Amino acid sequence: MAINLTKGQRIDIGLQKIAVGLGWDPNKANPDVEFDLDASAFMIDASGRIPSEGFFVFYQSETRIPPGSQWPDGIPVSPDGAVKSSGDDRTGGSSDGDDETLSIDLSKIDSRIEQIIIAVTIYEFEERRQNFGQVRNSFVRIYDELTNEEICKYELDEDFSVETAVEFGRLYKRNGAWRFEAIGNGTSGGLSTFVKKYASDYS
Repeated sequence: MAINLTKGQRIDIGLQKIAVGLGWDPNKANPDVEFDLDASAFMIDASGRIPSEGFFVFYQSETRIPPGSQWPDGIPVSPDGAVKSSGDDRTGGSSDGDDETLSIDLSKIDSRIEQIIIAVTIYEFEERRQNFGQVRNSFVRIYDELTNEEICKYELDEDFSVETAVEFGRLYKRNGAWRFEAIGNGTSGGLSTFVKKYASDYS
């Protein structure tokens, strides 16, 4: 049974291949205005920063296809081939529930990486005057990529009303195994807030 996460909760992953799905529904009250949420991953080393630009994976990341990979051109992927993004969904409301996905193969993660921060932001939140309180049915969930079995879920619109960027959670290593912690820190900023925190040397 999937766990409905609360802030600060931690769980064991116990899997090799997982996916982080982000979903939301269009705002029916104003259908002419798009709500564009984005999922990003910051792969952090012991210094608390990304070791190089490629370890920041989001919808506009430069494509880095690892040797021998069968992934098509245009897929944003980390240099170690461990994290890839499904790309940008600008409207939400996907029929299968997830609008954007980060696929993570924990067996391939570069040995320097100690944690992976998952962030969710609203594109052009200032220009459109948007926040999570205006987004319908927004969530982040983690599931087994091989079986599609859901492990846990975090309902974003329940905990965040005026925020425009959320540090959803982190994958981290403990005694050689990967765990997940629901951070749940919201802020009134955009993707640049997290870039400055984890990747400003490469922005």
